Order: sequence, then C-alpha cells, then structure tokens
Amino acid sequence: MKSLVIAEKPSVAREIARVLNCNNKNKGYIEGANYVVTWALGHLVTLAEPEEYDQKLKQWRMEDLPMMPDKMKLKVIRQSSHQYQVVKKLLYRGDIRDLVIATDAGREGELVARWIIVQAKCNKPFKRLWISSQTDSAIREGFKNLKPGKDYDNLYDAAVCRAEADWLVGLNVTRALSCKYNAQLNAGRVQTPTLAMVVQREKEIQEFKPQPYWTVRADFGDYYGDWRDSKGQSRIFNQEKAAQIISRVEGHEAKIEEIRRENKSEAPPLLYDLTELQRDANRKLNFSAQKTLSVLQKLYEQHKIVTYPRTDSRYLTSDIVPTLDNRLQGILTGPYQAMVKPLLSRKMNPGKRFVDNSKVSDHHAIIPTGESVNLSVLVNDEKKLFDLIARRFIAMFYSPYTYEKTTICTLINGERFYSRGKVVKEQGWRTVTSKVEEEDRKTGEVLPEQTLSRQEEGSKKQLKSCKINRGTTAPPARYTEATLLTAMENPVKFIEDKKLRESISGSGLGTPATRAEIIEKLISSFYIERNGKQLVPTSKARQLIELAPEELRSPVLTAQWEEQLTNIARGKGSRKAFIEGIRRSAREMIKDIQQDNSEYKPDNVTKSKCPACGKNMLLVQGKKGKMLVCPDRSCGHRQPEKVSNDDIFKKDRNSARINQKLIRQYSDNEQFGTSLGDLLKAAMNEKDKKKD
Repeated sequence: MKSLVIAEKPSVAREIARVLNCNNKNKGYIEGANYVVTWALGHLVTLAEPEEYDQKLKQWRMEDLPMMPDKMKLKVIRQSSHQYQVVKKLLYRGDIRDLVIATDAGREGELVARWIIVQAKCNKPFKRLWISSQTDSAIREGFKNLKPGKDYDNLYDAAVCRAEADWLVGLNVTRALSCKYNAQLNAGRVQTPTLAMVVQREKEIQEFKPQPYWTVRADFGDYYGDWRDSKGQSRIFNQEKAAQIISRVEGHEAKIEEIRRENKSEAPPLLYDLTELQRDANRKLNFSAQKTLSVLQKLYEQHKIVTYPRTDSRYLTSDIVPTLDNRLQGILTGPYQAMVKPLLSRKMNPGKRFVDNSKVSDHHAIIPTGESVNLSVLVNDEKKLFDLIARRFIAMFYSPYTYEKTTICTLINGERFYSRGKVVKEQGWRTVTSKVEEEDRKTGEVLPEQTLSRQEEGSKKQLKSCKINRGTTAPPARYTEATLLTAMENPVKFIEDKKLRESISGSGLGTPATRAEIIEKLISSFYIERNGKQLVPTSKARQLIELAPEELRSPVLTAQWEEQLTNIARGKGSRKAFIEGIRRSAREMIKDIQQDNSEYKPDNVTKSKCPACGKNMLLVQGKKGKMLVCPDRSCGHRQPEKVSNDDIFKKDRNSARINQKLIRQYSDNEQFGTSLGDLLKAAMNEKDKKKD
C-alpha cells in the first residue's frame, strides 16, 4: 500500500518526489515504492458561480440580489480540470492507503488540498506535512514527523470562511454596483477599504493649502544653531516675528547655556516577515509587492535558500537556535564571507529580542535555510532580494550601533538656539546593513545633525551672523507600495473610536500573503495608477468610494473579520457565527446600494469606438502605458491607445466575424472613412452580403 502526496505546484512535487525516491514519471504524478506524488496547479477546485445555483443568475439583475445560497457549492476549475481528474483517479486507486497534504503550510494551502478531497468525496485518512523550508533535510524531517490531519481542521474552517465571505460580499456588492450604475465597478472586503485609504490621502493632498513659514538660524563660527520656542517649535508663521528675533539677537553676546550628552544604542532590526520585506524591497530596490513575493517564492521553491515566504512573524522559535551556525555556514560566500567569518567562533545566541515562541504562530521569520548558496545561479533580482534577507539575518548576531548624542542650547538675549550632533562609538550591525528610513515626509521639526567640536557649558560665543530662511508647509505624501503595506498591516490610525482601535490592534487588512495581490488588483482594475513609486487613485476610484456601502469603506469591519478568521484558525471562534454575520452584512450593503440616489459619471470617455460592440471606449493608464477599455462589462475588450487597424482586427476577428483580407481591402478604401467603427461596419456588412 502507498501514500498519495498532494503538493500545491508541479515544481514542489518534483522536489518532494526526488527526496522520497519516486522516479516513475507519469502524466500528472510521479510514483515510487511507497509514495505517489501528485500536484494541484494552484486551486483545482473553487466556489461555484452564481449561475450554477440558478441559470437566471447568469444575467446581472438588481432584482436577483442578494444571492444567498443555503449551502455553498464547489466546482472544478475548467482550465485545470485535466489535473483534477488525475488527482481524483489517484485518490480512488485501490493501493492508495492514505493521503499526505503537502500544499503550502498556510491557510490558502490548506484550502487547495481540502477542497480537492471534498469535491472528490474521498474519505481516506490523511496527514499533514508542515515545513518552513523546501530543503531536502526539511522534507525528510517533515515526513518523519507528519501531523494528524485533524490538527488543521480549524485552519481549514478559517480558509473556507475567507472564501465564502469574499463570494458573499464581493460578488453581491460588485453586481449591485455594476447594475445600479451600468459600469464595471467591483468591490471587496479588503480591496475597498484599502482603496479608501488611498482616495482619502489624495483628498487630503488636494485640499491641502500650503502656508509659508520662516526659520531663524544663527552662525557661531564653529557650529550653527536653530531657533526654537518654549514648545520646541522652529517654524514661525509670521515673518514679522522672525524679523523681531533677528533684531533682538544681533549685536548681543551668545552663551552656551546647556550641553546635554547622551549615550545612545540601537539594537539590530528585527528579522523580515513578508510585509516588512516587501516594504524594504519597494524602498531600496523599487520592487512592487507582487514582484517581491514572486522572486521570494523562487528563492524558496527553486533555489531553496530561504524559508517559508508568507509568514507574518519577525521572530524565531527556540528550536531554530541550534541550526543558526549551519545557516551562517551556508552563506559563507561572496560578499558575506567577511561578515560571517568573525561570527563562527562565537556561541550563536541571539537572545529574547529575536527568539520568542509566543510571537510565532505558523511560521518563523524569513531567514536562510542553511543550504550552500551559489550566487552565480541567481538572476539579478534574486541576488538583490536575497542580499536583503542575508544581511538582515547576519545583522542579528552583531552588536548594537552606539553613539554619543550631543545637544547644545545657546542663549542670546533671551532667545534660544539649538544644535545637535553625534559621535559614533561603535558601528555594530550597521557595518552589515543600514537602517532604512521611513518614506513618510518629515515634519521639519527634527534638528539637523552636524559635526560638533568640543564645547564647554557657560562659555561665551560670538554671533557671526543670523539669517531668516523661508519654507512652505508640504501636503502629506502619496502612498507608495511600502507605505500602503504599512497602512494595510496596521489600519488603527484610520479609526477614531478608541475602543475599536484597541479591539483590532494587531489585525490588519488582508494577510501578508494577500496584500500584494490586492494592490495589483486595484491597479489592473484601473482604480490606482503607478506614478513612479507613488500610487495615485483614478476618478473611477474616487467615485467608487462614494458609491460603495459605508460599512465596506472602513478598515474597521474588514480588520475585525480578519481577526475573527485568525481566532477560527486557532480554535477560538465559530465558523457558523462568522458566516451568519457575513450574510447579514451583505444583505445590508445591497439594501444601501439599492436605495442610493447617487450617479456615476466616467470622465475618461473617448471618441474611439470599441471594435467589438461599438461603444465609446475609456482611456486608462495600464501597466504598459495608456489603454482603451470598453465600458461594457459583458464585452471586456481592451487595447493599447495607439494600435494599428490590423492589430485590432486580428485580435477580434473571430468575435466580429472579420478576416484579415477583408479588413485590408476596406482599410484602404476612402469611401468608408478612417474611423475603426466605420471600417468594422463596412467589413461586417460585406461579409454578411457574401453569406447571403
């Protein structure tokens, strides 16, 4: 008898099969003496479409909403049905005794395998492979310590709740908005509040009114000082007041009133979880969140040099500590040799700052696996991302960055000027990697640093000069992917109610594994455009946020849902109660949309006609430049803004019943004009005549 191993992807299945000595390759699976290894292609099974409950739901009509099936059905995804049939046949093979779920060790991975088993109505016992890296040793160790399948029933329940919530809210609200306003408008429990944050930030920027302000700086020869009031503010919003300060200090002697010297220490930064790595890669490498996840997945699955990517923890568990020496040995190559060699003679004990079992739920932080790293086989993007992970890991073993911070207060005729400088005592971990500054715009109230020579308290100083500098207040910065990920991870500051803030502390919008996908979906749906690193909402986005149910715009509800899903996964919540709450919310949202009297007016309508249906197309900013998109949801045609007639007709000749020869014939005939609509109409008429 054999065990059937179900992996999530073919690449992972091949590696597991190799480790388990399965060498007999077949279509859709690999077989050995004790195991048969097969795979999904992502999801093979998903929730059924509305029309699979009732054919009338194939048409989008407001009167059919809300759609509330008594029990949610599953269906096989048509595009990958061939692989589902392979897996189903294996599930019922007489020599298959039991199953091993070896999909990704997380909520969605659990759903991938469980839904296949449920759809196939297979009742064979199963166990769970739960590993944090794809190395040979990790796979072998994982199969020696397979977990009982029932241990992950709660995780499966949470995954089902997430999927059903997205169906009940997303499909109902999207249909309601699209039917109500006759436009392609979609909404979701995570994407809508995320978009609302971007729209709100843009509103703040547009409504911002810059104000001039002035600062006063005094030059004492060997250092300078900036004026501040009794509250520590340096900005003066009255030019006359700034001039009065100048007149009060000019010609007067200066005296060092106070010198404060403080020894400061900065510990190494915590290790990476997925969100922190995506933030850092966006700031330093200009990677999108989705690109970071894609590259990271290759480092994990293909090269096997980093641990599980989709983690939400920045800590290690105590059982990892004995492996740290081996992990350092694995990266003893290239630029890391000089950093690692001094560490190998020491005892690897990073301490409680980095090792905390209570702060690791499913997977620890992203670190090297211990496999020997061959940098020459990595492509450039893989090298760059691995470099961030490796340096952050190495930095954990280095001493703190220490320095002496000096602040001087210089008094002139009652006015105080402040100076700040520092002397580095030990670079510590900063010799390995530099701390990344937040991209949020600074307020301007932080004292600039300068090199300060040794000064004595009470000594007299001569005022060399004193100048007024003019500045202008700046609006809040637009979101980048890095700062939007931060806002999604911790949306507390967008909630006014103190009790609500406390209740969702630690929860966020989506999960580390889904946030990149949400951002990409907002971009591909033309709600957000990339402008360099900045994310800019479109007119469509601004109107959607006004039209979407108020409940769905706020991060409160969504973050509470995510918190409930986490509790369900940990056995502390009720799947039934959660879904009942979702159904109530969806009904209320549909009612709100039906009763709304607002209007939707796209402001990007062009004179270009859709070659498939003839409607005026919309001009949008796509990933590869400007695009023309048909506003008709059922049509869905899209094309680059500038494209030849041949390219358009070639793409749509089947749906429009046009062939290339006919198109060329009429595109050169002046009597039909030059518009694409005229050309299409003429060609279709001629085609119909020939058929008659």
